[in-house]
Amino acid sequence: MKTKILFLFFLIISFNSFADIGDLEDDLKNVNPSNYLKVARKLVDNNYFFAAVPLLKEYLSSDVKSEKTFDNLLEEVVSRVGVKQFEALPIEVLKNSNAPSIKYILAKKLFRDQKLQDALNVLNGTIPKKHPTKPFALMLEASIHALMGKNLDAASAYKECIDSSPSAISDASSVEEKRQLSINRDYCIVGIPRVQFADGKFDQAELNYLDLPKSSYIWPEILFEEAWNSFYRRDYNRTLGKLVTYKAPVLSFIFNPEVDVLRAMSYLELCLWEDAKKEVDSFYNSYSEDGQLLDNLITQKGKDYKYFFLLAKSAVDGRERANSLISKTLKAITSDPTYREMIGNYERGFGELEEIRKIRKTTVKNFLLDNLKEALLLQRNQLGAYVRRRLALYSDQLKKSFEGMSYIKLEILSNKKSSLYGQDLKSDRYRGDIRNLERNDKQYFWTFNGEFWADELGDYVFSLKSECK
Repeated sequence: MKTKILFLFFLIISFNSFADIGDLEDDLKNVNPSNYLKVARKLVDNNYFFAAVPLLKEYLSSDVKSEKTFDNLLEEVVSRVGVKQFEALPIEVLKNSNAPSIKYILAKKLFRDQKLQDALNVLNGTIPKKHPTKPFALMLEASIHALMGKNLDAASAYKECIDSSPSAISDASSVEEKRQLSINRDYCIVGIPRVQFADGKFDQAELNYLDLPKSSYIWPEILFEEAWNSFYRRDYNRTLGKLVTYKAPVLSFIFNPEVDVLRAMSYLELCLWEDAKKEVDSFYNSYSEDGQLLDNLITQKGKDYKYFFLLAKSAVDGRERANSLISKTLKAITSDPTYREMIGNYERGFGELEEIRKIRKTTVKNFLLDNLKEALLLQRNQLGAYVRRRLALYSDQLKKSFEGMSYIKLEILSNKKSSLYGQDLKSDRYRGDIRNLERNDKQYFWTFNGEFWADELGDYVFSLKSECK
């Protein structure tokens, strides 16, 4: 950390050509916990928010007692740099501050450590209603209640999160903060039907899932949840309608092998054995060989994070791979907000590298280059590790999906009837009947004449008659 502070000293001098920031140079000559706060205050006053972060971390980690002045400064910095800068700090260090933002970070770390009640205790009354992190804290609180089986408390917290979000979004100082708050609000919206689903209240859940606008970033992934809810309502036609939406080109970045399993299960419940068999066969043909290659790739490359970083970069650059499964999964990974945020930081680091190369003083320049290259290497490896984790997750999902498909295949074989396999199903468009459709007050019916409108996505419903005897 001392090296980082020295790095900041040279960085401020080089980039700002000894800008007028008081006697900061004198303060940095003998930096110690007693004047971390003083130096950080000067940096913040001159809009060096990120530069102040290491000093605040040092102060927070020191034996110096936290005070209101420090907490206020910490809040000011967090509001500009975000909470992630402080999430790597240990729990015991985070406990040294009473700043609401730090309390939220502390609760998140306790939550990840499965210390649910401790996390709730931290959240209880520590974050003011008008604080920028309040909607995130309410989302976290609701999630904890849901995991503890307290679904009524969870629904209440989700509702409060929704109600508090509009003003927070309006007051947000950046586009990125508004986006994060909007995504958080949308997760709170679907949190209500999720707890209703957990309670077996599938009819209520179906209505409340429809409150999520299709313009939401998270809407595509929620279609799968809606499909499961319809499945539990035994409305298999609507399940199939939700799932067919994933075939739309605009959703080609979504990869979820469990979609295929649920589609096959729905046909199975309708006793449409041939349709279920086609889904199973298609799944095996698509993923048997490529799935094994993906698994082998992850195993062989191990923790070669540079390889995985370059693998994702090649996908962003438009390179198509022979293994279509790897291409699909990379498209899904490079489209998600976490990856885009991380690669954005990496690219900004390279922009900073170019600025450092313009510095005339060789000693200072070399020092900065060494430090920045180390930081970029770390960032690259973090990106590679993230890509590898996501690929491993998809590989595990595929393995579970193959297990599900194996079960379905056995069910088809045990229920196979020659009369059904002998049916002429060439003209699929005449298999349905409007009398098989069911809808609620939030669902409408359009006659479909071959048109396609973007706002129809997710509103499809099949009209197949069950062949079960």
